Amino acid sequence: MAQPQVTRVGVLALQGSFREHMTLLRRIPGVEPVEVRTKEELQSVAGLIIPGGESTTMALVAERWGLIPELRAFAAEQRPIWGTCAGLIFLANRASGMKEGGQALLGGLDCMVQRNFFGAQINSFETQLPAPACLPAADGEGPTFRAVFIRAPAIIEAGPGVEVLAEYQLTEEEAAAQGRGSVAVAVRSGPLMATAFHPELTQDARWHELFVQMVQQHVAAAAAAVAAAPAPDPFAKLGRAPNRPADLPVY
Repeated sequence: MAQPQVTRVGVLALQGSFREHMTLLRRIPGVEPVEVRTKEELQSVAGLIIPGGESTTMALVAERWGLIPELRAFAAEQRPIWGTCAGLIFLANRASGMKEGGQALLGGLDCMVQRNFFGAQINSFETQLPAPACLPAADGEGPTFRAVFIRAPAIIEAGPGVEVLAEYQLTEEEAAAQGRGSVAVAVRSGPLMATAFHPELTQDARWHELFVQMVQQHVAAAAAAVAAAPAPDPFAKLGRAPNRPADLPVY
């Protein structure tokens, strides 16, 4: 009897709330969560979560450990990546409000992110937001989800190929200060997903289930592509037809 397929999902474990992501991933059947700190651990997983934390510190640690090129190669292979809060900043093509000297970005997500959009740590908050249709159904979970914002960024511009999964409607005071009525706080584009809030700090695993679905779809598509590829010609390197003697003259 064939063993059920196990999906290995990595969590970048350099800094931030990686343990909380690991806890929720363990609740999903068929998932093997992996703490990723090395090139070898990164290469062993089919998808990667970049957790919330201090984005500048996380980037510096990744650079010091030589992981930035490996992370960029992982993204270039179109393997799924989900960035939460600081991870959203990592995935954005453009970011404002950065510290002096900036930080390394992986890029790939066609959007502009504003760091600390909602203010300092004291301005952190949580709210209920409408759940997107793609979020898996779960017992006890209604049409909304709990969104925890901790010194959070926001997506202030999104390209045409970026699907907005969740928006936050600003309060009157916030709208007056920002000059806009809403911002995107969850987006998806191809193999990339990003959230400005922290699903890992709740007991709601639906965002993790959605990402696992993305990873499993990628694995299935990659396996189908390999199966559909033509078999290699075993005689191609010989430069002659099969069963033809090597010393047979050609006229």
